Amino acid sequence: MIKKWIGAARLRTLPLSLSGIILASFLAVAGNKFDLLIFIFAVLTTVGFQVISNFANDYGDGVKGTDNKDRIGPERAIQSGDITPLQMKKAIIISTVLTLIVALILIYISFGRENFWYSLLFFVLGIASIAAAIKYTVGRNAYGYYGMGDLFVFLFFGLLSVCGTYFLYFKSIDLTVFLPASSIGLLSTGVLNLNNMRDAASDIKAGKNTLVVKIGNVAAKRYHYFLLTGAFIFALIYVGLHYHSVFQFMFVIAFIPIFLHLKTVYTNKFPEDLDPELKKLALSTLLFAVLFGLGQIF
Repeated sequence: MIKKWIGAARLRTLPLSLSGIILASFLAVAGNKFDLLIFIFAVLTTVGFQVISNFANDYGDGVKGTDNKDRIGPERAIQSGDITPLQMKKAIIISTVLTLIVALILIYISFGRENFWYSLLFFVLGIASIAAAIKYTVGRNAYGYYGMGDLFVFLFFGLLSVCGTYFLYFKSIDLTVFLPASSIGLLSTGVLNLNNMRDAASDIKAGKNTLVVKIGNVAAKRYHYFLLTGAFIFALIYVGLHYHSVFQFMFVIAFIPIFLHLKTVYTNKFPEDLDPELKKLALSTLLFAVLFGLGQIF
């Protein structure tokens, strides 16, 4: 049974969700503001958010019938019958409670008692993150079914993940941090767009109107090029503004597989062939976060 729950948690999605935390933590190291406890609890909180999201996605698509035999990707837990909808619903509740506890510890470690308004702000952001994770596919007005998933991924995986973690360390924000945060957000949105291109046919049948379904495959490919090249440009601008070492350009290495991936997307004719690209793009995003961060401390 444990193996089934590990599968439902989809731990392979964690590298993508951790990328923003890692990048912001490297910036904290560069600014002599790094705190190991903040890093540990930020990671645990992010893992919690991701697990909630994956459970909720499985539940929402499962009970709506979106996950069916037409779907190309890996079989989901409710779809396979390994986990019942009621069991998944309970798992979402338990995961939410545990994640909130960890998030509160993180907030206290970072702000203590003397920064009440900062603590309140981050508590609200934590609630918003959980709500966004659940409402992606759950409920009548699930925003993932109306083409809004891309915006939320950009905001939560990119801007909130990087800038929020940066603020936990620094207790202030440098507006230029929004540049690498946007890079992470665009790359993460690229992963979602790739997933939606793969699943477009089954999503149309299930009435899931993702952005890909709305704009069509040709436009979705162009959109994909925009997302990934935009991520590269934002990173370059940040380095230009904060240049101090040639090592800051190490992140370009991560874009070698990303641009090769773009060629694959450009020539793709069969949606099922996009499935292996999801892992490649997610891991390339993690590599970008690490190399970009290392470049700031050398």
